[in-house]
Amino acid sequence: MTLPALTAEAHCRAATRVLRIEGEALLTLAAALPADFAGAVTALLDLKGRAVLSGIGKSGHVARKIAATLASTGTPSLFVHPAEASHGDLGMVTPDDICILLSNSGETSELRDLIAHCARFAIPLIGLSRDPASTLMRAVNYRLTIPDLPEACAIGMAPTTSTTLMMGLGDALAVALMEARRFEADQFRTYHPGGKLGAQLTLVRQVMHSAVPLVAQDAPMQDVVREMTAGGLGVTGVVDAAGMLVGVVTDGDLRRNIVGLLDRTAGDVATKNPKTVAPQTLAAEALAIVNKSKISALFVCEDGRPVGIVHLHDLLRIGVM
Repeated sequence: MTLPALTAEAHCRAATRVLRIEGEALLTLAAALPADFAGAVTALLDLKGRAVLSGIGKSGHVARKIAATLASTGTPSLFVHPAEASHGDLGMVTPDDICILLSNSGETSELRDLIAHCARFAIPLIGLSRDPASTLMRAVNYRLTIPDLPEACAIGMAPTTSTTLMMGLGDALAVALMEARRFEADQFRTYHPGGKLGAQLTLVRQVMHSAVPLVAQDAPMQDVVREMTAGGLGVTGVVDAAGMLVGVVTDGDLRRNIVGLLDRTAGDVATKNPKTVAPQTLAAEALAIVNKSKISALFVCEDGRPVGIVHLHDLLRIGVM
């Protein structure tokens, strides 16, 4: 029998219902965090080894994601499949580690060998489950109990609400650890060097040219053109006797002052008070300045003295948009 096709309106109603159910479940969790949450964070902060996450089925997929999030935010972590653990991968779990085990019911049989291994070697256990009286939660040191709420699917069986709550609690752990460690953007980039995220977190000092074309204020324009040509960036800085950047001369400045150009000095032609950035400025911020000011290069200065140049092409090359 062919079932009648549902309308677009019906699809949207289903999506709205699911998102509302899962969103309300997260608010319920936020209003009543597990009593052991702070203790679990403290245990992870004191961790000498790694956070070892495990679960089976959908809980396993969530465990993989939590392990990846922890690892990328400063907590060394890995995922161990519980079935593989029973066939040799228990050797990955050391007494310096903490195990975080996920099971909606708390009765996942595949986790039993991991639980027994942790008990044998006094490895701390953190459990995520909806049943505080389950086999898993009776065995762990820290109980992260999620609310026992209906799944968001029409038949109430597909892991939806439960996995959303586990995912949210994993994110909460990761962010609490980040804040406790004062994890900064430059540290974050260390673990995310690729793609757009890595580009956005790149610092100016990582892409700047450290060979800086510079001339004195009283330098004749022949020297300015020679220095600009050698630099290959279409710009040269103008410094005073103390080495402070007081202006820049660009290709555009040469064209605008072409009449009698060679009778002038760098100080006569230079654009005064140029835009500059510090070495620790994000590349994305530097690109915003370049675009807003309609220029192609920025001098990088420390205490007013030029230490580098970052060019528009350098920023675009690494993928900053």
